Amino acid sequence: MDDFILALKALGDKTRFRMIRLLLTHDLCVGALADHMGMSKAAVSQHLQILRKAGLVKGEKRGYWTHYGVDKDVIQRIAETLLQTADQAPEFRAASHRTIEDGNKTDDLERRTLPMWQNCCQQPTQLKDKTENCTPEQIKKWHGDEKNHPYVPAQNK
Repeated sequence: MDDFILALKALGDKTRFRMIRLLLTHDLCVGALADHMGMSKAAVSQHLQILRKAGLVKGEKRGYWTHYGVDKDVIQRIAETLLQTADQAPEFRAASHRTIEDGNKTDDLERRTLPMWQNCCQQPTQLKDKTENCTPEQIKKWHGDEKNHPYVPAQNK
C-alpha cells in the first residue's frame, strides 16, 4: 500500500503527470524531456528521480544517454487498485442518511446507517421541535418518515 500511495503522490504533481503522459508516447532522454517541457535539465532530473523512486519510470542506457520510459505495468496496477477501491464503495445516497464504516470490521467493510441529525455537518435546522409542528413535506424532505423525528435542539456557541 505504501508503494501505491508513493505513486499517487508522484502523479499528483502536474509537471510529473505531464512528463508521464509525454513518456507514454516516446522514450526520451533528460535533454529531450527538458526541451519538450520547457524546463531545465536539472529540474527534469529532479522530477525523474521522484518518478523512478515511485516505480513509474525506468531508465535504459543507450550510448552516452539514459532514455526514460514509463513502466506501464505499474500504471495498470494503480488503475486496477483505484477501480477495486471504487467498486467497494456503496452507491451514493441522498442526504437523509449517511453511512460510516464500522471500526470493528476491517475485512468485510460492514456498514451501518446513522440518521442525518447525528452528522455534525448537516443539522436539519428546517425541522421544528416536534413532529406535530412539522409539515409532512418537511419531515419527508429532511428525514423520510415520521417515526423517529430527528430534531436536535440547536446548540449555543
